[in-house]
Formats: sequence, structure tokens, C-alpha cells
Amino acid sequence: QVQLVESGGGLVQTWASLRLSCAVSGRIFSSGWFRQAPGKEREFVAGITRAATNTNYADFVKGRFKISRDNIKNMVYLQMNDLRPEDTAVYYCAGTTTFTVPALTLRDCAYWGRGTQVTVSS
Repeated sequence: QVQLVESGGGLVQTWASLRLSCAVSGRIFSSGWFRQAPGKEREFVAGITRAATNTNYADFVKGRFKISRDNIKNMVYLQMNDLRPEDTAVYYCAGTTTFTVPALTLRDCAYWGRGTQVTVSS
């Protein structure tokens, strides 16, 4: 049984940094972070392969966010820098036991955490 638990969200000011963590129980292949802002659909943010050899990012976070994973600690991380008010959303950790690519869609991910709120004030 795969379980994902996010932590690390919070309220920060514009240009601040946050690191989100996702504790993984069970074995997953690719993993990723998605986000959902109020009134909007859930969207892909970043993905990473199991061996962390390949990553993929949404255009709106390239150069600001970095995804990483530690398979010894069973953790997936999202380092977020230069945060902007438009980054405000609930951030979800997701995983798949089917796909091995870093470019994940909602339907690719069978496992989801409950989310952690990130709020960026202007």
C-alpha cells in the first residue's frame, strides 16, 4: 500500500523560499508535485524519475523550483524559490507504480497525498 504525506507548506511573502517534503511509504516509480489554486484545476508542477536521473517542470516554475528525491529516506522534495502570489495553492505529492517518465499527468498518478497549503502574500 502506497501512502504519501506532504509537509512544509505555510504563509510566506513574495520572493521567499519554501521546501515541501513528501514522505513515501511503499515503492513508487516516478513521482511528482501538482498544485491546485482556488477555482482552478489541479496542474502539474514538477516530476522526477525513481532514480532521479530525469526531471520535468511546468514552464511557470522553471528556474525557480527544483524537485528531488531520496530513496533511502523515502522522501520527495520540492524546493521553491522566488515565490510569487500566483504560486498560492494547495500542493500535492503524487506517485505512480506504472510510469517511469518524469512528465506526469493527473491520470498517470494513482497515489496522492492530502496536500499542503502554500500561501504567498504580496
